[in-house]
Amino acid sequence: MGMKVGLLPTGELNCITDVCGVKVGHVTLDHEIGEGGDRACTGVTAILPHKGNLFREKVTAASYVLNGFGKTTGLVQLNELGVLESPIMLTNTFGVPAVTQGTLEYMLNQNPEIGDTTGTINVVVGECNDSYLNSIRKFPVKPAHAREALQLSEAPAEEGAVGAGKGMVCFGYKGGIGTSSRVIEAADAPYTIGVLVLSNFGQKEEFLREKYGITAKGEGIAETPDGSIMIVLATDAPLSDRQLQRVAKRCGIGLGRTGSHFSHGSGDIVIAFSTAYKIPHESESVMESRKQLREDHPVMNHLFQAAAEATEEAILNSLSQAITTKGRDGRVVEHYPLN
Repeated sequence: MGMKVGLLPTGELNCITDVCGVKVGHVTLDHEIGEGGDRACTGVTAILPHKGNLFREKVTAASYVLNGFGKTTGLVQLNELGVLESPIMLTNTFGVPAVTQGTLEYMLNQNPEIGDTTGTINVVVGECNDSYLNSIRKFPVKPAHAREALQLSEAPAEEGAVGAGKGMVCFGYKGGIGTSSRVIEAADAPYTIGVLVLSNFGQKEEFLREKYGITAKGEGIAETPDGSIMIVLATDAPLSDRQLQRVAKRCGIGLGRTGSHFSHGSGDIVIAFSTAYKIPHESESVMESRKQLREDHPVMNHLFQAAAEATEEAILNSLSQAITTKGRDGRVVEHYPLN
């Protein structure tokens, strides 16, 4: 789009995978279902915090709900214990059960002890409603698609109408997957914040023209519901789960800058994790210790700023990278038509 968002520098790839170890995998479904106009226009996106065994080596995590019109799994325990022990999975609203099952099967295969000699596992899945383009009632997403997305994880992350973003609509144009990153220089080491969004929100409006001075030809659709957005934030900064939640709240600033007002029927949810420490599933030690950033150090304000800037740009990237997409009943959503 020829524009710069914010003041902080981006990471090397301007992607959530700039946080070392983070990988993203997509499975995209785009095919007819039967002969009645139904179409699979959906998919699955997997975000892996590191390449090891997530159940045995957990990471610090937190979530923050801007508006709770969403159907997620795993966030209650995530916030209670402050740890993430599974990949973060994204899909459509009715695909959550299948993706949960597929992710569970993947993790059980890696860890035969789960549900036997140790406890169960907390699988985290988020969603947005892609029913304008996707025949959501036909349940095209299957457990195998979740397992496949996990096996296809790579860096950098592909953006636009891919994976869980295949059927999503943003501000009346084609939305989907977008990502961005920011680097903060600190005295001891640089820290990176990466954000990945699944954008599916906003009514038709010329928000790019009004805020960013970018003009477009054509008009977007106006028939979609309030919509939602899933925001996943990764960082290598050593933060507690409470501090992560504070950073996650600032993603809402970036979302608001693009024109969202967290409408009644919008599920606006942030899931954040830090890769600075790996927390073993089992330990004989009674105590554990780790370093974390001071609350009153200026670097915390830079992390807040990075979360807002990376979220804003990730949303714009989800629009600029998406392609025109045909869905069910002949419906078409155009990409944002830049001059």
